[in-house]
Amino acid sequence: MIKCEKDKYLILSATFGEGHKQVANAISEAVEYLLADAEPITIDIMEWIHPYLYPISHYIYKRGIKKFPQVYSFLYKKTRVKNSFSVTLNSVFLSGMQTMLKIIREIKPKVVVSTYPFAAGIISKLKEQGLIDIPAVTIITDYTDHSYWIYPYTDQYVVGSPQVRDRLIALGVEEDKIKHTGIPVRKRFLEVLPKGLLLEKYRINPNIFTILIMGGGDGFFGKGLSAFRALESISIPIQIFIVCGKNKKLKKQLEWEFNDSKHDVRILGYCENVHELMAISDLMISKPGGVTTSEAMVMDLPLLIYHSLPGQEEDNAEYLYRSGIAFVAKSEKELIGQIENLVRDSAPLKWMQQRIKKYQTKTSSRDALRVIVRAAKRGQSPKSTNIRTMQKREEIEVSI
Repeated sequence: MIKCEKDKYLILSATFGEGHKQVANAISEAVEYLLADAEPITIDIMEWIHPYLYPISHYIYKRGIKKFPQVYSFLYKKTRVKNSFSVTLNSVFLSGMQTMLKIIREIKPKVVVSTYPFAAGIISKLKEQGLIDIPAVTIITDYTDHSYWIYPYTDQYVVGSPQVRDRLIALGVEEDKIKHTGIPVRKRFLEVLPKGLLLEKYRINPNIFTILIMGGGDGFFGKGLSAFRALESISIPIQIFIVCGKNKKLKKQLEWEFNDSKHDVRILGYCENVHELMAISDLMISKPGGVTTSEAMVMDLPLLIYHSLPGQEEDNAEYLYRSGIAFVAKSEKELIGQIENLVRDSAPLKWMQQRIKKYQTKTSSRDALRVIVRAAKRGQSPKSTNIRTMQKREEIEVSI
């Protein structure tokens, strides 16, 4: 019996922001689940292209955006629209073309999917120089646009909202290259156990208000523990899950802070079962990352945004607030006041859940995969096309 080799779907991501990685995982899951003749291969391009600089640059990014947010905000706004400064800065991030070309030649993918802007840039550059002719799909992982997502040799864009689609068209991207599918989420958010079983599993009282706090590990409450301590001022006892991620120091601090709390507070580290916590919560407090908010929307979970980081998170917060699918608190006093009001009156939460249903897309991963498959099929071309570009490739390879 002849065993047919599966088509390779190369998915490029980076852990500079958890959302890029989670969207890559969602697409990888969809390929494995829905395409019997395809194999997903996910690569962190920063780790592959700059293996020695990656740990240092990742640390600098994480620390810099928290310690010097105004610098990140300046660079984000300065490069929002393509200009001489953005092009110059972008050229720094588009290094590593030779390594990427080597990876592509080894894998021989049928299509390349980028969930990280500079990955999309490298692929576009390789296509521009005639070194590859593989279909390129970019998935924008926020509810906003930026010049670093947009490149001339991208074949298809997948976006999370009609507003982003319209913005790309205004910036000159051909309309037929843009598909609004919603931001892809992992399968687990669509296959949650019944709420009754989860309430028993986590020993949660369904008659007591329950809050899920996400992003604590990245310091979304700002510097110090002030806002966490302020939760104690909420007059009515509630149930609180706080996810600290890999921030072990914060976890220990909060366990000490809430040791004698009048609330039922659960302090958690890194969680693979966030979908279950969302299913049993009445409200989620979080930074407005594109993927996290998309996951909450799929779960019909109202969102209260607090402490947005500059740049794309500010844009996401504005989109979610204007769409009526998130509350926003700009100060500690507003945060506690809004929680107190929602604990006493659930009507705004029910109204928001109805709004969420109008915006949510429970088939985002499937729909995004359809776009990717169509792009891959359009990329199938006669062998003569490849032969025609061989001489040009050989001339250019020396220069990269």
